[in-house]
Amino acid sequence: MIFEGILGYLQNHIDIDYSLWITWCLFPLLITFLLPLFIVFLLYMTACMLYLKRRHWENIKATLQVGDKWEAARKSVGALWDTHGYIWHGYEIEGIENLPDDGAALIIYYHGAIPIDLYYLLAKILLVKDRLIHTVADHFLFKIPGFSIIAECMKVIPGTVQSCSGILKEGNMLAISPGGVYEAQFSHHYTLMWKKRLGFAKVALDAKVPVVPMFTENVREAFRTVSTGRRLFLKLYAKFKFPFAPIYGGFPVKMITHLGKPIPYDPGITPEQLQAKVATAIEDLINKHQRKPSNIFYALLERIPKFRKKHL
Repeated sequence: MIFEGILGYLQNHIDIDYSLWITWCLFPLLITFLLPLFIVFLLYMTACMLYLKRRHWENIKATLQVGDKWEAARKSVGALWDTHGYIWHGYEIEGIENLPDDGAALIIYYHGAIPIDLYYLLAKILLVKDRLIHTVADHFLFKIPGFSIIAECMKVIPGTVQSCSGILKEGNMLAISPGGVYEAQFSHHYTLMWKKRLGFAKVALDAKVPVVPMFTENVREAFRTVSTGRRLFLKLYAKFKFPFAPIYGGFPVKMITHLGKPIPYDPGITPEQLQAKVATAIEDLINKHQRKPSNIFYALLERIPKFRKKHL
């Protein structure tokens, strides 16, 4: 009786067609905020895969005869992310020859709302060149449950000048975004937001390695941060050093990572001069390859080859 009464009330007082119309209108908005959760899902899937590899290492070692306990796990994770990039974003790399087949190099990249392009790059280089790129991440990530095992396997560190320089001196490649979370949250128009950060320049000069500039086309059309309430989010970030601006998106736009010509080590250059040189190189990549003003619709169209063009 109670159910019938409720049903009768709904039928008499609610316009079903209107409710369906509202649902239809709000559905795209709902989806744009839910899609970023898929990236979180992939990260936790990565953690789960790595836990499985660590738990059953002895069996894996006996089966695959791998010397490094993480090697099989890395290749599995790399295959997962490379496949996702290929299907969802038609991901490509231009200038892959600018990364060395052996020896050290420092990769400096523009930070999108979510650095999904970096994940794809790590996977591709691991599979194509059989090399692991070490990366520097913000401190808050290491407090997230499940991230520690990803960091252990994929060589992700908080990063100091000394530790980063040591990694490069050992002949490894290292990726750093000078803008970090600040750039990810508040750079809405592909503007570099490095402030006066010189750490990466000091690292490159101390380790005596070349710097490879990197930019990924349409990275901010894939995921964006909400610009409304920018002042509030800036104040919160300044106080807590945590990204509070909501992220939305997950759009399957075309993504191409552009790796510029290496900037060779120059013993006569200062950190300030090197920072300016690298910033100019990345800005040149942005101006050459990124459509401005940025547009999600055109970024989606660029999945079709005939709509691809250079943005001079």
